[in-house]
Amino acid sequence: MIYGYCRVSSKSQALYGSSLDSQQQAILAKYPTAKITIEAYSGYKDTRPLFDELIKSLRKGDILVVTKLDRFCRSASNGINTLHYLYKVGVSFDILNMGVVENTAMGNLLFSVLQSFAQFERDMIVERTTAGKEIAKLKPDYHEGRTKIIVKDFSEKYAQKQKGFISVREAIASLGISKSKWYRLIEDTKGVQNGKKISI
Repeated sequence: MIYGYCRVSSKSQALYGSSLDSQQQAILAKYPTAKITIEAYSGYKDTRPLFDELIKSLRKGDILVVTKLDRFCRSASNGINTLHYLYKVGVSFDILNMGVVENTAMGNLLFSVLQSFAQFERDMIVERTTAGKEIAKLKPDYHEGRTKIIVKDFSEKYAQKQKGFISVREAIASLGISKSKWYRLIEDTKGVQNGKKISI
């Protein structure tokens, strides 16, 4: 039996030829009878219940197919452990942009080296992201996370709305919040008036 595994960790990956559709089409182009498993999870959480279930269901003589190395695993150690398990069970492993990885010393060496580079690439992305955030922190208007609405600003807009000077749409536009947030703030304000702590 031939099994294809397609995975995305974010919507942005569709921009780089890693969308679920493109992966599925690539696998079926070579293996028309492949049974496809698709999964979408965060790459940093590394939780892939469907993949784990698929691996456990594989039997001797089966073929597991992925389009690229990073669709198979997220770390070198995880990849090597999974590959060794497939070898033990007697499952063939085909990475479409590399070829069939065979159970030989050279095959294991190649796989290990490529996985190390894949891990290095991910580490570099994290490093660049962290560096970008540190640079952004130097800006006077930098803030961590979502912008918090100052109670005073909301109170002023709410008062203007109550007097008919502005509409709700104008108020939320000036505060940069959604309509649902606007009404939550109203409820929070009422809570303060009733002796409860406001949560904005």
